[in-house]
Amino acid sequence: MNIHEYQAKMVLRKYGVAVPEGEVAFTPDEAVKVAERFGGRAVVKAQIHAGGRGKAGGVKLAKSLDEVRTYAKELLGKTLVTHQTGPEGKVVRRLLIESLTDIKKEYYVGVVVDRQTGRVVMMASEEGGMEIEEVAAKSPEKIFREVIDPAVGLRPYQARKLAYAIHIPSELINKAAAFMVALYRAFVDNDCSIAEINPLVVTGDGNVLALDAKLNFDDNALFRHKDIVEFRDFEEEDPREVEASKFDLSYIGLQGNIGCMVNGAGLAMATMDTIKYFGGEPANFLDVGGGASEQKVTEAFKIILSDSGVKGILVNIFGGIMKCDVIANAVVAAARQVGIDRPLVVRLEGTNVQLGKEILNKSGLDIVGADSLAEAAQKIVELVK
Repeated sequence: MNIHEYQAKMVLRKYGVAVPEGEVAFTPDEAVKVAERFGGRAVVKAQIHAGGRGKAGGVKLAKSLDEVRTYAKELLGKTLVTHQTGPEGKVVRRLLIESLTDIKKEYYVGVVVDRQTGRVVMMASEEGGMEIEEVAAKSPEKIFREVIDPAVGLRPYQARKLAYAIHIPSELINKAAAFMVALYRAFVDNDCSIAEINPLVVTGDGNVLALDAKLNFDDNALFRHKDIVEFRDFEEEDPREVEASKFDLSYIGLQGNIGCMVNGAGLAMATMDTIKYFGGEPANFLDVGGGASEQKVTEAFKIILSDSGVKGILVNIFGGIMKCDVIANAVVAAARQVGIDRPLVVRLEGTNVQLGKEILNKSGLDIVGADSLAEAAQKIVELVK
């Protein structure tokens, strides 16, 4: 789950992580009211769930209240297109108004889960303000890492080691180390999947601040964090994905025209790859899970069909825990209820597969059967074309 920058800073502030003074605004009048606290000298920042806002014109430096109002009017309601939003962009519905910061130097600090070591890792670089992927590609020697022992957490000596490595001024080493330890605590306490400060800045008056902040959270742990769940902005998410989450369906919308319904993430990925192999384009990733009920299958069909770009559907089910006859009955019932008006190819394999195929054949519905994934993919690609 993603949250906005201003929300991330609210979380970090509780842990003593220093952030600029600021507040969210939803209208130009609210933006001006917040900026009055800073004498009109403020940063006006678009709040969307995507990086690269500055390069896309989503961050403005205002030197007067009139400029704050002008920039707020310009940004609110604007569709901001960045390298992370895709060509469709995201509509700006809220702004973060912050005091201007006297920046002496920018750095990068991030906390992630490293799958290779199975531990949390803190990364730091003196190349702040740049995309960390770009730094990793061009100057990997400028990224320093500390693997953190979960039993003891980030130790002060590790934080100081990182601070020295990225050339934080010597008189600010302890401040930077305290900043990093607090950031790690926020990451662990809130079950984050990533905590990224880019840039971390050293100011003219000797402070260490998170000028920008990004926090992502592990969906599987959100039941422990009701306060974090309240930060969820549904307007920033694909409505199909929001609907899918209500029924415990794993759905991600794509740009193709062949809807996919599969049980199991690995099989879903293989199905998408096979469709691509035979010249088709998958319209989505959709994993109905191992215990798909008639209701879940019905809702899955509804979500797939809500995409106007879908010209055909491929159902690929391996019946292990879920028997093929149960899935076949669910597919038939869902197809009748939803009223599918596009080509539908179903491939079943596993427990009670013959019974499942009989149910599909006797349904009277226009369902095309397939015995293998390759055959199913070829058939749906041909039908769509």
